[in-house]
Amino acid sequence: MKKYNVAVIGAGVVGIEMLRVLKQRNFPVNTLKVFARSARDINVDGQVYAVEPITPDGFNGMDIALFAGTEGEKGAAVTYAAEAVKRGAVVIDNGADFRMDPKVPLVVPEVNAADVKKHKGIIANPNCSTIQMVVALNPIHKKVGIKKIIVTTLQAASGAGKGAVEQLKEESSLIAQGGFENIQVNAVNKSMPQQLAYNCFPHIGSFVEGDYTNEEWKLVKETHKIMHAPKIKISATTVRVPVRTGHSESVYIETVKPLTAEQARKILAKAPGVVLMDDPKNNLYPMPKDVEGKDQTFIGRIRQDAFNKKGLWLWVVADNLRKGAATNAVQIAECLISGVIPAKAGI
Repeated sequence: MKKYNVAVIGAGVVGIEMLRVLKQRNFPVNTLKVFARSARDINVDGQVYAVEPITPDGFNGMDIALFAGTEGEKGAAVTYAAEAVKRGAVVIDNGADFRMDPKVPLVVPEVNAADVKKHKGIIANPNCSTIQMVVALNPIHKKVGIKKIIVTTLQAASGAGKGAVEQLKEESSLIAQGGFENIQVNAVNKSMPQQLAYNCFPHIGSFVEGDYTNEEWKLVKETHKIMHAPKIKISATTVRVPVRTGHSESVYIETVKPLTAEQARKILAKAPGVVLMDDPKNNLYPMPKDVEGKDQTFIGRIRQDAFNKKGLWLWVVADNLRKGAATNAVQIAECLISGVIPAKAGI
């Protein structure tokens, strides 16, 4: 089997998860380099990786460059992606910089793997909440069509990086030790705009057009691009919740043709990358604590709108660091080396 020279750019939570996923999925690595702004060693599951300072020449000889897009590495793809491509690497970028560029494919392998063939050196990895939603909805859209999506996301702290996870941990500890008053009198290192422990707030990203956040617009625009379905009407509310890892979504869809809940279950039970957990009578439904560390998208609570035969509710949960970021990026790399899709820029 041919092996590839791979670079991982970023040593935060997503970069570390990329290293873990590459190893767990037995990606055929020849040489592996890890780049960040400063040199240091990191330990991932007992294996030590030497992190090198990122430079344009560091990409010499690299076949694939996985940009983590994590906190502390923002702007790296804008600065270095072109340098990596110039040196023969294909860039798979987890950040937001290239997602809506019409020349850059935005890929979820279970949905639009063929779009990888259109790359000209850069492939974008979608937003975490978008990935799990399109994995869940695309099989239904292919079968009966979807004309409307209303989604509320409940997004974990790790989606905002290591700082948010630390804030959640610190706030939870302070409250446990001395009640809510304790958090008021002790300084907390905040990376979130609000208290996260014992709280939730509908503010992810920046408020932009129509008083939606840019995170909410990502769900709209990225879904249209990935599913090749610009006419679907999509409205979103994104909420940060006091969960360490694992995004949950309450998704309402209106289909073009009528679809019963049982028919939807049968479709999703056969769908790639999906695990159906839908037995509410026995308290079986997906929860973040149960999907952490897993690569699939989990779906449950499928039920029909009591007033609309074309309306369905779904509950969708996935590990935002894995399927929502690192695993999806590595899956794109697997598409590149599959032999069907070109693995070199410009081919």
